[in-house]
Amino acid sequence: MSHEPAYRSAFASAAYRRYFPGSVCSTMGSWTLRFLMGWSAWDLTGSATWVGAVAGLMLAPALLLSPLFGIVSDRINPRNGLLLTISLHAAVAGAAGITSFAGHFNLPALLLLATCLGVATSAHTPIRLALVPTLVPRESLPSAIGYSATLFNTSRILGPALGAWLLTLGSSAAAYGIAAVLMLLALPFVVGIPGRQRRPGDAHEGGFFQQLMAGLHYTRAHREIRLVFGFVLINAMLGRAVIELLPALSGQLLAGDATTLATLTAAAGAGAVAGGLIVSRQSGRQERLFKLMRWSLAAGAFLVGSLAWQDDIFIFAAIIALVSMITTVSGTTSQALAQLLVDEQYRGRVLSLWTMIAMGAPAAGALTLGLLADWLSFPIALLAFASAALVALVALRWRGGARLNHRAPADSGP
Repeated sequence: MSHEPAYRSAFASAAYRRYFPGSVCSTMGSWTLRFLMGWSAWDLTGSATWVGAVAGLMLAPALLLSPLFGIVSDRINPRNGLLLTISLHAAVAGAAGITSFAGHFNLPALLLLATCLGVATSAHTPIRLALVPTLVPRESLPSAIGYSATLFNTSRILGPALGAWLLTLGSSAAAYGIAAVLMLLALPFVVGIPGRQRRPGDAHEGGFFQQLMAGLHYTRAHREIRLVFGFVLINAMLGRAVIELLPALSGQLLAGDATTLATLTAAAGAGAVAGGLIVSRQSGRQERLFKLMRWSLAAGAFLVGSLAWQDDIFIFAAIIALVSMITTVSGTTSQALAQLLVDEQYRGRVLSLWTMIAMGAPAAGALTLGLLADWLSFPIALLAFASAALVALVALRWRGGARLNHRAPADSGP
């Protein structure tokens, strides 16, 4: 008789129901703020280089500081950490609004605030990832992560739209102020959720370097976690790289204009939302999640390869929507597996490594795919990436083995 965990919605947990409205406010506020900073870079300089520099400053700290904040998230009550990081986001938005209102919002101020936002985000992500498993029982964890992915991708669409609408109604100072208010509205919801208490025997002994090495050794010692990281790398280098290069794909394969790019971007957003909803309906059975991730990536490789000979905008957009959906399913499933497989005292450190791969590999993949496309052609580059992904999947399947070691980590429920 099967003893697999039955599906249970994350909203069946009172703690998650208290947390989710706050997550809505903070995620919408964060994406609105990121859009406003990108817009401010263009408004102040008219330079694509400076727009890229601001985007880089908002991203680079997460790549550099994630391991450090992963250790911090294992040491502290993640609820309190989340209160601090949301407050820091609100402070950045408030400072931008005040300096803009005072007429002192210049390029150096923008660069400083973008760096502060990047640092706040690099702390927020591992702390949030460590908090969510404490709010729901194990069988509800894929549901919680799926709903969070749906919220993230919906906010990625609606946040910039809200920012643009606010700019048409009034000044940039008011728009930054609204972003700050949205994040402050999240704080009462976070205060109301239960906090994790530090327990005797937690792996907090030693300095930061010793704890970082302990996290790395823990990851190396568990085959299932290494397998998940391999899938994360394939997903980031394949589907995420393709999504990042939509402007070039639109221009070269479809000879499209801004409307074409907008259509493809909307299709990718819709697919990402659908992917999050799919994962939200999964149970916590690890073998099923591995299978879902493996077959999703295989289907994604074939879809990416099929883009090589498509020139119809509607078929192209449909494929992009499917690629985005599969990319979200694979990425969200890998996050759920990482949280299910890791013992609680190591969760922040291991998830910080997950964050580094998930954030850094798409940039490397997009750069490599772009270089291949310029050197050979986009069709050849897409076929090469798809083929490499399939080979990597076969290799992971062979090295990982057909059977998974169902180690039972400590229950991470509230």
